[in-house]
Amino acid sequence: MERTLVLLKPCTVQRALIGEIISIFEKKGLHIVGLKMMQLTDEILSEHYAHLSEKPFFQRVKDSMMACPVVAMCLEGVGAIEAVRTLAGPTNGRLAPAGTIRGDYSMSYQENIVHASDGPETAKAELKRFFTDSELFEWKPNNLLSTYANDEF
Repeated sequence: MERTLVLLKPCTVQRALIGEIISIFEKKGLHIVGLKMMQLTDEILSEHYAHLSEKPFFQRVKDSMMACPVVAMCLEGVGAIEAVRTLAGPTNGRLAPAGTIRGDYSMSYQENIVHASDGPETAKAELKRFFTDSELFEWKPNNLLSTYANDEF
């Protein structure tokens, strides 16, 4: 099973969409192995968005992510990274197709509801950044045979 990080951004929290967005991932068949609300700091965001540090909008992105708490989730499933990114849709909510989280809930490039890890190495690093080992749980959901064929997991 693959694990990935999802952050429900401050815009999601402010718009009272936490439960609705979480339910999209659960209905897909992904299961939650870590979940917490946290206030992000400049330090963690400078690390998380280091690849944007030379961009003129770097501080704006960090300020947006510190506007209020976020909800951090570790989701698990077969092909979880790709499944989450497909559900999320393209970064720009105005261009994201209907039926995706960003397409249905966002009109912005920045205030686009979720952050989702973009690959296995990124997911591993991001999960370490946002969760301690004791905050992630090992458990086998009882619906695996209803979610996957028996040779898929």
